[in-house]
Amino acid sequence: MKARAIAHPIQGLIKYHGLKDETRRIPYHDSISVCVKELHTITTVGFDHRLSDDLIILNKNMVKGREKERVKIVLNSLRKIAKESTYARIVSENSLISGKGLGFSASGFAALGLAASKALDLDLDYVSLSEIVRLGAGSATRSLAGGFALWYANKNGKSYAEQLAGPEDIDLKMIIVPIPSELKTDEAHREVTTSPLFQARLQYINSILREMRKAIKCKDISVIGRLAEEDTLNLHAITMTSQAHMVLWEPETIQVIKEVTQLRKEGILCWYSVDTGPSVFINTYPEHAPYILRRIRELNFPQTVISDVGDKVRVI
Repeated sequence: MKARAIAHPIQGLIKYHGLKDETRRIPYHDSISVCVKELHTITTVGFDHRLSDDLIILNKNMVKGREKERVKIVLNSLRKIAKESTYARIVSENSLISGKGLGFSASGFAALGLAASKALDLDLDYVSLSEIVRLGAGSATRSLAGGFALWYANKNGKSYAEQLAGPEDIDLKMIIVPIPSELKTDEAHREVTTSPLFQARLQYINSILREMRKAIKCKDISVIGRLAEEDTLNLHAITMTSQAHMVLWEPETIQVIKEVTQLRKEGILCWYSVDTGPSVFINTYPEHAPYILRRIRELNFPQTVISDVGDKVRVI
């Protein structure tokens, strides 16, 4: 009763912001993401009759409190289906631990869900597993799907993600700039309805989702990058104007954004994207990626890396 899985974190392209149902982690609107191949989470799940409780180790640290409860929600859902009561030992490692807002909760729960289901010898259909991993982290549905993925807020009464394009379909390059932060991003999702701009987001979101789906279908990297940058500004405007006035960006975030803007003035086609946190993704064409990496590293960001598009979660 043991299995191991690997999943890739996501960059939100048209980002989700806020949960209509926080318990079931159902968002207010659909969203689109892309998996990041260079980053990953590897999770091993082993069910052991000798354990008196679930034991969860993330990046060599014991997981407790609210984070442990989120893991147990996913495990309990799978145990219920398997009619199993045995506790599990979970060991999970992220490939990078220094940045905030890099989508590792998505890859963590996607890997957890697949590994636990295989360890329990369950043969779940994709939609059912997607809805279960969503209970731990909403974006886990998108890591589960891989590639470019659309997460439905509600499709025929279900909330899950499906792949729009695979890793080989679009040669998008992402430069990832990890930036640390002590802020808890869950609070930003809870605050969205207190922003005077949130209703405007709900009115515009369907049109930009249509544009992004068309850009992905046409494999148009420039439009994908531009739309992700536009949605970044919309999302963070809502966060900054919510009741808590949360500013998730760090000074380094602004520094990278300004460098991307300068690169565009110089004729280098690239666009920034910032999820719920301070870390920055830079979307670009393959021919520009090495030069952009060099420019960003010259700003003293040594952990910056280039990534291709990542695939769906898989057992290893």
